Amino acid sequence: MPDMLTTAVRMRSCRLPRRDTLMSWNKPLLIVAALALLVGVALYQRAGERSAGPVPAMAGAADLGGAPVAGAPVIATPTPVTDDGDTRASPGAADRRRHLRREFARAPDLYVYLQSLIPAARAGEADAIWLVSRVYEYCAPYAGDPAAYAGDTRLFGEMKLRASAAMVAARERVSRRCARFAPEDRLDYQTILLRRTQAAEAGSLAAEAALLAMGEPLDDSKAYRRDLADRVQRSADPEAYTALAPAMGVMAAGDDAHAGQVAGSQLTELAWQLAGCELGQDCSGEGPLMTNYCANGGICSQDEEQDFQTFVYDAAIPRQGADVVDDMIDSLLRSEGVPK
Repeated sequence: MPDMLTTAVRMRSCRLPRRDTLMSWNKPLLIVAALALLVGVALYQRAGERSAGPVPAMAGAADLGGAPVAGAPVIATPTPVTDDGDTRASPGAADRRRHLRREFARAPDLYVYLQSLIPAARAGEADAIWLVSRVYEYCAPYAGDPAAYAGDTRLFGEMKLRASAAMVAARERVSRRCARFAPEDRLDYQTILLRRTQAAEAGSLAAEAALLAMGEPLDDSKAYRRDLADRVQRSADPEAYTALAPAMGVMAAGDDAHAGQVAGSQLTELAWQLAGCELGQDCSGEGPLMTNYCANGGICSQDEEQDFQTFVYDAAIPRQGADVVDDMIDSLLRSEGVPK
């Protein structure tokens, strides 16, 4: 059932490394990853049964004034943005933007954090809508069925594999941060897609990049896709780099739109992610990126405090490939037009 697996992975934002990378990892870890994916399919099936019909306004989560998916989204006039996504609304806008992004990674209660975003999101602030979509994506696996999520977490713990303890810790972190969300909040794929589209149309470069990675770009032309990758690279926006990374990995293999760009393999995907880390994305051991890999995919570090960069070089990149990835990162961050 490859189509269902693909849909479940997309819905849960489970960016599993491909076979060539996974072959070098521990077999117990692969078993946990496979089981996590099967759980994702089951949860997606249950979520699909509950979410038939149009997306609700979701007053309990974040009513941004959006219409059901069947109609055109209704959002306020967007705040003007530059090419790199920084708002021009006020001198303190960039600082506020950085603060909101840090809080997404650190806030102990993401429901409370979400409420802090709603006024700006309703006003059409692109980055606020983008962060709303990130909360939805982070909490969706838990919110779809909290009881089942807790049961699955216990199951993984009882397996006593090498990755079990780390995976349980990551899933419990998600449970704590998302504890106020419930199935009626309908944090499903279509809802995430709707908010992400609103964010992109309001001017969020990271949301544009994420839509491409989801296979739902604003424009599917080769010229647009190539230009988007160029704009993300020039932006030096860590959120945009990380969001674009899956689209620049194996998804881009053989795509003429990305000829000559850092694209087309599992290593290129990792290079974009690692470049995002260098630019300031939270890549800590308990950050959203590591939590997503571990909680949703079973790809976990044995050291809970190990950051994403160290983990990737230790476990995912063949020794002879480290210099290649370093060159890719250098190309992304040091090319002409990229802010130094």
